[in-house]
Amino acid sequence: METLKLAGAILGGLGLFLLAVGMMTDGLKQAAGTSLRTLLSQWSKTPLRGVFSGFFMTAVVQSSSAVTVASLGFVNAGLINMRQALGIVYGANIGTTMTAWLVALIGFKLDIPAFALPMIGLGMVIKLIKNKGQAASFGLALVGFGLFFLGVDVLKSAFESVVLAFDISSYTADGISGIFILFLVGMVMTILTQSSSASIALTITAASSGMIDLYAAGAMVIGANIGTTSTAILASIGATSNAKRVAAAQVIFNFVTALVALFILPALFFLIAKFSQFFGLSANPAISLAMFHTIFNILGVLLVYPQNNRIASFLEKRFLTWEEKESHPRFIDQNIAQTPVLAVNALILEMQAIADKVISVYAKAIDPAGLKLTEFENEVKVIKSLTTQISHFIVSIKSESLADETTINLSILMRIEQYFLSCTHHTQRIAEQLTQREKLDLSALESDSTQLLEHVLTFMHASRLNRYDSVDLFNEQFSLLQSEYESLKESLLLAGTRSQISVAQMSETLNCLVYALEVAQQWYKALIRLQNIQNEIESEEGTELQGDTYDESIVNI
Repeated sequence: METLKLAGAILGGLGLFLLAVGMMTDGLKQAAGTSLRTLLSQWSKTPLRGVFSGFFMTAVVQSSSAVTVASLGFVNAGLINMRQALGIVYGANIGTTMTAWLVALIGFKLDIPAFALPMIGLGMVIKLIKNKGQAASFGLALVGFGLFFLGVDVLKSAFESVVLAFDISSYTADGISGIFILFLVGMVMTILTQSSSASIALTITAASSGMIDLYAAGAMVIGANIGTTSTAILASIGATSNAKRVAAAQVIFNFVTALVALFILPALFFLIAKFSQFFGLSANPAISLAMFHTIFNILGVLLVYPQNNRIASFLEKRFLTWEEKESHPRFIDQNIAQTPVLAVNALILEMQAIADKVISVYAKAIDPAGLKLTEFENEVKVIKSLTTQISHFIVSIKSESLADETTINLSILMRIEQYFLSCTHHTQRIAEQLTQREKLDLSALESDSTQLLEHVLTFMHASRLNRYDSVDLFNEQFSLLQSEYESLKESLLLAGTRSQISVAQMSETLNCLVYALEVAQQWYKALIRLQNIQNEIESEEGTELQGDTYDESIVNI
């Protein structure tokens, strides 16, 4: 019966602690509002600043997961790069040590009920008065802090009872095997609770109650640091590539830190004892473990940070999705940007590759029956990413060293890139309309509408294959498309007026055809200009630009 009571007390204390940490985190995140995101993005312009911002914000919101997730959002949005995000991850690991200090400095120094109960009451009063907003969130956080210390007090009492009831001599870390076993205990505790804060609080209270010795507690704290990576690993399953890279970075950091700490465990506690003695600090287990947790995390940052660029470069080559591989430019880079004339040649080849992708997405868009939405959206993202990178590349070429002719060509290529981007935007709208609209009640009009969409694709396909051997023929084909559109538009309006088709059907089909004509128009402008630049360069150099051969199997009409 006594054993059940003790087990219940430990579980209850742990439950209070987990509830408290959740309430503190949620309350402080909501009270901070957009400040968390703003501060992290503004303070993380360099990896070193990222370390400090990660530490500070984790110490404030008491959740390294919240800070890491925020940093991940910045990477995906392009606000910071992987190197800066890794700095935040390193800092967040140091920030988690604040929990140990809260337990060590406050949890064992004050009359907990006298301190915590008024805090809970005040927090609930604020929450009741201000049901919503930042004040209510702050009240929730205040309740969380009160429950946090109550949980520590319950755990402390439970472990003191365990010490009185059982023989604890077997809980010492004797030799390498003993340290390793307790390291595994700390790791498993963290994986089960999904909270390194809870695991470390359990360890500190157990050590302060005399249930385990200092080395045993140290090994458990190191294990907790490894166990906390399970949260990142679980969160990265099915997530974006950047999420997987950040999770991998946390695993690398925590494993390196843990291995070093295990190897120098006695040396660290020896230094802590000397440090405490020198500064006249009370050498109690709670303070020693808090110092230990902080020191080995700082030591981990000092070891890993100098390798930050290598780690980031290594991770950027891992977990690559199809989209990321396809989004990587094939002909342009910063090396070729140093030679503007060659850069123009490379840009032409890159534009031709984008043109093929534009044809591919249009072909998918006008076939709603066979449209695979995820695949289509991924291809659209690839085109958008490539056009953005091309814009940045063109801007990066130093204008002061450019000949007038090269400057003009670059500006035309920038315009062509925008035409292809417009084609892609209009193609997205076509896909949306075709998947939502009803087929026309008049089968002849439905057939004519489908035929116009296919004629636009034929026009794009033929021009990419250079089947129009003169500009006049190219212009003539585009004019025929426009005439076909005007004729079909008139027929649709007439059928709608006569109530042969519904107004909704007429409107949706017209919208779709307008977008298709816009695609043809933007494509026409892009191909005319691209062909002109290519012809000009080939005539000057007496050579033919060699890109990839256009794959005629992209469409099959």
